[in-house]
Amino acid sequence: MTNSKILLIIGFVWPEPNSSAAGSRMLQLIEAFIGFGYHITFASACAKTDKAFDLKNIGVNTASIQLNNSSFDDFITDLNPHVVLFDRFMIEEQFGWLVAQHCPDAVRILDTEDLHFLRKGRQMALNAGKPFNDYYLYNDFTKREIASIYRCDLSLIISKEEMCILEGEFKIDSDLLLYIPFMLEAVDEEASEALPKFKERTHFITIGNFLHEPNYDAVQYLKETIWPLIRKQLSEVNLHIYGAYATQKVLQLHNVNEGFLIKGFAENVEDVMQNARVCLAPLRFGAGLKGKLIDAMQNGTACVMTSIAAEGMFNISETHDYVADDPQAFADMAVKLYQNEAEWEFYSKYGFNIINERFKKSDFQKILILKVEAITNQLQKHRHQNFIGQLLQHHTLQSTKYMSKWIEAKNRQNPS
Repeated sequence: MTNSKILLIIGFVWPEPNSSAAGSRMLQLIEAFIGFGYHITFASACAKTDKAFDLKNIGVNTASIQLNNSSFDDFITDLNPHVVLFDRFMIEEQFGWLVAQHCPDAVRILDTEDLHFLRKGRQMALNAGKPFNDYYLYNDFTKREIASIYRCDLSLIISKEEMCILEGEFKIDSDLLLYIPFMLEAVDEEASEALPKFKERTHFITIGNFLHEPNYDAVQYLKETIWPLIRKQLSEVNLHIYGAYATQKVLQLHNVNEGFLIKGFAENVEDVMQNARVCLAPLRFGAGLKGKLIDAMQNGTACVMTSIAAEGMFNISETHDYVADDPQAFADMAVKLYQNEAEWEFYSKYGFNIINERFKKSDFQKILILKVEAITNQLQKHRHQNFIGQLLQHHTLQSTKYMSKWIEAKNRQNPS
């Protein structure tokens, strides 16, 4: 390529926008860079599934790469990108030192997706039956992810709550972080008016990729605790549960008599969301922004959620009448919203306002590209001010480098 703007994205997986919020997020980032003239190559060591988005249709080159294999050296040297985006910190751990070695002048960006250490710490606390506190916040994932953030020139943070944690609790320089939430098209009045109204909708819905542990836990929590409380008050109403990669342990939760219906992968999220009256999001741990709430709000479906689900989606000072962590309160809210047309209409429209005010695509696309260009133009100065990052780049990655080379040598001796 001769174009001066070459972006390499190294993906944890191939984007599946119909399966997960992470897939949608990745396509939003790709769209932003394409819009500002970048030539993009997306590479991953992961196998493609039949749900993977065809990136070639939007002009993105693709490449399959291998872990712990010197073929990546030739690949990245030939491509010679100006910007490299790592899809989650695990990818930066695996490939960051190679990018730094072969393309030292490339801007290194980490897309955290969400803070994995925050999600992991909350899961640990839940499993222990304890309140979440600093003991769970400062876990081994925290050390790895914070180190990755320091090694990169810029990290994209999807939630303002997570920005506060990184800047406040961990004192990370704001120059290394950029708040980029979901970047969405506005829902105009004509589109919102065309959506099905209260009386045209029936039943409850929840949706989420079952490979994502918070989603599976939420479905179990619904099955065992919340749904019986709702069903006791609304005996003829069903809960439709959608999500990609439903395993046998998910499918066995299906029970027609209880109105607990595992529907599996939703070919068209808009259709199933618009048919439902209320979306339930009883997440007990997690981080980032929740794609199921975005899907609901875009389609005019009112939501009941836990505080974990609501985090980062609404202004910190806002109170939301349909956020509850107590199961009985959650169930009562769900029943009220399902039965009260005026309340439902208010929160249906409230969702459109959130989409239009907080996730405006054009604004955040411009913010992202301007920041990347600013770092590109003063890269050495930017790195000089990040001494901890230099320190980690020098020392920590030496162990990663030599471990990778040892694995590569071992693989050559014992080919599978």
